[in-house]
Amino acid sequence: MGVEQTQPLITHLIELRKRLINCIIAVFVIFLALVYFANDIYHLVASPLIKQMPAGATMIATDVASPFFTPIKLTFMVSVILSAPVILYQVWAFVAPALYKHERRLVVPLLVSSTLLFYVGMAFAYFVVFPLAFGFLTHTAPIGVQVSTDIRSYLDFVMALFMAFGVSFEVPVAIVLLCWVGVTTPDDLRKKRPYVLVAAFVIGMLLTPPDVFSQTLLAIPMYCLFEVGVFFARFYTGKRMSRDEDAAAEEDVAEKEE
Repeated sequence: MGVEQTQPLITHLIELRKRLINCIIAVFVIFLALVYFANDIYHLVASPLIKQMPAGATMIATDVASPFFTPIKLTFMVSVILSAPVILYQVWAFVAPALYKHERRLVVPLLVSSTLLFYVGMAFAYFVVFPLAFGFLTHTAPIGVQVSTDIRSYLDFVMALFMAFGVSFEVPVAIVLLCWVGVTTPDDLRKKRPYVLVAAFVIGMLLTPPDVFSQTLLAIPMYCLFEVGVFFARFYTGKRMSRDEDAAAEEDVAEKEE
């Protein structure tokens, strides 16, 4: 009996190793394809700040190795982000055998939508928030202070904002999952709309620079995505209620086949 219990564990570990190797290969291949353009990628990411800097001002590197390692670090991060669909597929392939058919049909849209929403959040930050935020920050410098941002500090700052907006745009997926597992219901969430609106502005205040435009640009999309999540959650809630029946039916079919 001990051997029978060990065999499935070893099989799962081998499968997990296979999926992890596939993820690493995907990241490595994309990184090799992009590393030649590392400096161009960094310039693209830094463009929103460079366009807002005063005439004659430039970005600086305070560390000897920063001009080389900072673009490489950014390229690796971009490789991980671009390989997200492959990584999510590997996660899906690993857990799918343990799910019922009904659950597999529900999880696939969640995986696809979560990836797209994360990318949309990052694009929103780059094209909308960055120009306004950097325009505000560069023009509020005290007299006699020249704005010359270190390239490594800038990378840390923008990656934090990218992650913040990417995760914030996952609100619909989070709401659907909460309703699916029974933590809450769409009706309960509708009653809490005023609190959600206030919370969205508080989160926008914490995650964005201290200006009302950036705060509003994050709070309003978050609230709109909350409404989208509440709308789609009702479909998943109804399906969740019949999940036990579907599981029982599949178990009956499996027993008959045996």
